[in-house]
Amino acid sequence: MRSAGKWLLLAFCAVLAGGAQAGDRVTVKVGAEFQAAKEAVETAIANRGMIVNNVSHVGNMLERTGKETGLGGAVYGTAEVLEFCSAVVSRRMMEADPHNIVYCPYTVAVYTLPGDPKTAYISYRKPPVAKGKTGEALKAVDQLLHGIVAEAAQSAM
Repeated sequence: MRSAGKWLLLAFCAVLAGGAQAGDRVTVKVGAEFQAAKEAVETAIANRGMIVNNVSHVGNMLERTGKETGLGGAVYGTAEVLEFCSAVVSRRMMEADPHNIVYCPYTVAVYTLPGDPKTAYISYRKPPVAKGKTGEALKAVDQLLHGIVAEAAQSAM
């Protein structure tokens, strides 16, 4: 890896580790258009041997229902949520506690804001902090999601 690439990756990891977290979510701002960011997330998921099971077109739904209900203007330029699962990580999580099923499937959101199509955001919901085997399993889920978002953000830039 070139020196500049190493510094970019280190800077990105620092952002993921702190400033981009808001409570129970991690959001990364990417200097890329929506489609490039979405494809980078799909590739990062595939690189870990998983497939996207479903894509929720949240932006389209909000646009359509906003018009139908008169509740307001555009919330997003484009917004989709990608759902996927890891057989290994999910199984360990549910073996630790069968009630952990509520944390599966995993989701990563990709979106732009109105008027700024050249800046995408990649975001995921952090699993809760727990103790014991459940805590270890949920930490593995967080590490999986963190790795996907980190890889996608780096390749989309």
